[in-house]
Amino acid sequence: MRVNKVIFYLEERLTEEQLNFFEENGFLQFRGFISREKVQAVLEDMRQVQEYILKNEILRVRGVPLKFGLDIDRKPLLQRMAFTSLYSQEVAKILSDKRLEALFPLLNCDPQDCRIGVMEKDGAVFNHYVNCDKSGYSRLGWHTDALRDVFYFKKLMPMLNVGLHFDDYPAARGGLRVIPGTHNQSAWSTLFRKKYFISHTPDPEEVGLDIQAGDLTVHDGRLWHRVEKSSVTGEESRRRVMYIPFVTGKYKPRKENARPKLYQYLYKFVK
Repeated sequence: MRVNKVIFYLEERLTEEQLNFFEENGFLQFRGFISREKVQAVLEDMRQVQEYILKNEILRVRGVPLKFGLDIDRKPLLQRMAFTSLYSQEVAKILSDKRLEALFPLLNCDPQDCRIGVMEKDGAVFNHYVNCDKSGYSRLGWHTDALRDVFYFKKLMPMLNVGLHFDDYPAARGGLRVIPGTHNQSAWSTLFRKKYFISHTPDPEEVGLDIQAGDLTVHDGRLWHRVEKSSVTGEESRRRVMYIPFVTGKYKPRKENARPKLYQYLYKFVK
């Protein structure tokens, strides 16, 4: 069944319509969570973070491997940054925005047990996709975020992945694809419905989102999703998005000297 793409706006609390849409489909899209001016402030801050990472030859943050490639000018490009808020003040400010707490009810947990995983999972992850010949990150195959729990030897726990977008990106150009309703599937289907990260084949039930810079997207961690390679190349293909984990359960921060989990080694095969 084809799902209509609905654009919402995030207020102090979610409406009944928003809660029902998420319960049925497993995702939400909010227009203009941050201003265009704030988008540019974050991007400038991330440019400085990249300079610092490259200058100091940092390859991992709290055990999570960073991903690098070459930009369209063939200069080094940081394409996947974990625990971004530890290096960016602008990102840290966003994670402390009280409006994000309006999303906690989507976790279906005790409000005292809901939190933004600043120091858990991979922290806030900043992805920088570009479609050029030396890019190390132009697409991402089908996956669910629930896979992380398996490698932490935990049962599948409620989790949200909240994406903050920094570029205008119509669905016709590529970008985020989700399969509505798959957050309600069995644990077996969550883990084995598709080949993790390897499969890029479009699904007849998938939905692509039309994104504007500053938009916030929310999807259930058990929802199958992927990133479609841009239909264009060069500067027009550039797509930057930061994902923020919302978690529940026992607090398990990543230690500074942590070793990569098995699934984190898979990122190097993602092109």
